[in-house]
Amino acid sequence: MKDILVHIDDSERCAIRVDLAIGIAKQHGARLTGLFARLESHRPSAVAHKASDSLAQARDEAKAKFIAATGEAGVTSRWWQLAHGEPGHVVSETMFCARYADLVVMGQFEPKSKFVPEEMLEHVILHCGRPVLVVPHTGHFTTVGERIAVAWNAGKEAVRALNDAKPLMVKAKAVTILSLRGPSDDGASALGEVPQVDILDHLTACGITAHAERLAGEHIGKMDMLLSRLCDLGADLVVMGAHGHYGLSLKRGTGTRYVLGHMTVPVLMSN
Repeated sequence: MKDILVHIDDSERCAIRVDLAIGIAKQHGARLTGLFARLESHRPSAVAHKASDSLAQARDEAKAKFIAATGEAGVTSRWWQLAHGEPGHVVSETMFCARYADLVVMGQFEPKSKFVPEEMLEHVILHCGRPVLVVPHTGHFTTVGERIAVAWNAGKEAVRALNDAKPLMVKAKAVTILSLRGPSDDGASALGEVPQVDILDHLTACGITAHAERLAGEHIGKMDMLLSRLCDLGADLVVMGAHGHYGLSLKRGTGTRYVLGHMTVPVLMSN
């Protein structure tokens, strides 16, 4: 995890997001790229695909703050910015830029936000091919990744998320695997005995010590239980797969959308 990208705009929560990204970059000796991407408030400029004076001013102010913050922290950084704030451009180019990083840090969508399109976070998660660390739109986070909870169902998305999070789990003080699988998913199959797979055994081979719990319930009920258990564990990061409908949207990934709407701690998602 040597190349991290953080989404930047001029919202109030941007500083929280940048501080979190700086902390991770510093811990892993990574380069941090700040990507300024936000909606244009001046409609004629959006239609003309050019930045208005107000957007340019917001961009320049954000750049100065980012350079100052990374410089003070001693983190190697660089600056990227989009040419304009037309909605489609903001969504597609943010997703495209995210493909050139090991980890992408973004903020949870804020209702009534005037800074980013509502679908941008979902689009990046499903199409960038990189893990996306989503920071809640409320709260302050002094640590991220010290106590990690992994939502595990052995599905493709969960496997990808777990693998993407290994650099963070190696450095964590505690890792808990919260199994969403039912008892019928374990043991012998109708075809006879199968290898006794164990995710804890796999993590141990990777130098990661973890323990496991099973969460009962179905669908959204499991998501409520997951979010509730995070408080009990004192988790400061959740790792989970992002379930979409054939990679096009999260409409079929009800649990994923539920967590994105109700998250209280940062969530790392992979698809």
